[in-house]
Amino acid sequence: MRAAKEGRAVPNMYCDVTTGVRGGWRRATHHKSHASHDPTHPTHPTHPTHPTHPSMSSTMPSISPSAPAKTRPEVIQSLIDGVDRYNPDNVSILEEYLTAQCQNEDYDLMANLAILKLYQFNPHLTTDQVIFNILVKSLTAIPEPDFNLCLYLLTEQMVADEPIQKLTLLQQLLEEARYKNFWETYDSDELYKELTSEVRGFTSAIRKVIANVVNMTYQTISSDLLRSYLHLEGDAYKSLLASYGWSDADGVVTIPINKHNEAKTVVIRENIKFEQLTKVIGYSNEL
Repeated sequence: MRAAKEGRAVPNMYCDVTTGVRGGWRRATHHKSHASHDPTHPTHPTHPTHPTHPSMSSTMPSISPSAPAKTRPEVIQSLIDGVDRYNPDNVSILEEYLTAQCQNEDYDLMANLAILKLYQFNPHLTTDQVIFNILVKSLTAIPEPDFNLCLYLLTEQMVADEPIQKLTLLQQLLEEARYKNFWETYDSDELYKELTSEVRGFTSAIRKVIANVVNMTYQTISSDLLRSYLHLEGDAYKSLLASYGWSDADGVVTIPINKHNEAKTVVIRENIKFEQLTKVIGYSNEL
């Protein structure tokens, strides 16, 4: 992959997302890839009893990949909708928009996929850090399949690089709800901090992902287990509980009933006519 040269100035050519005025310049940075790393698969932790185990992808609100982002500038919308999305001269505009997403905690999957598509057609334009930032942002969209969609646009050589292998491991741990393992892995290597350093609010966004799954899955959960899931203690832990309306008493966190974590009674009725049993009875007589 082509690395952005240190100190390379790239003009901000799109309208600023929040202020609507043209911005200045940014500096593109690069993180060198290291040796290939093979992700491991730690054992899934034991969960306390809860009423349902819904599939995350089936219960979380669906985000249509073609739906415009709320903060998407018109110039970006026109690039995505038209043939200009394949014009390599526009890659710097989309890269600047990605930088704004990282700084403003916004997220636009379709714009980011457009960058990767341009890289696919124009390998000489590829910048490592841009790809890392796109993948890191897609982690904050879990359980949506955004990370895999981005990964499919990369070459096998790119996917084999250690930084992308490490991000893939984080994705696997989140998808499999192995949250304690996720934080242990994230804290185990400074490379994870470097890879996510340009995405403001990354850890907070991941905690929201985890909290949303807990909110859909549990009615009660051990305080110690929840702390390990969220990787929080003290006032920060209490603040997150309050923001979700959860209560912690006697070592147990109570989560209000909602449409996802409520146990649903299912009545199954099977109407079998005698005629349907004749073949079974006939076979039994033959035996």
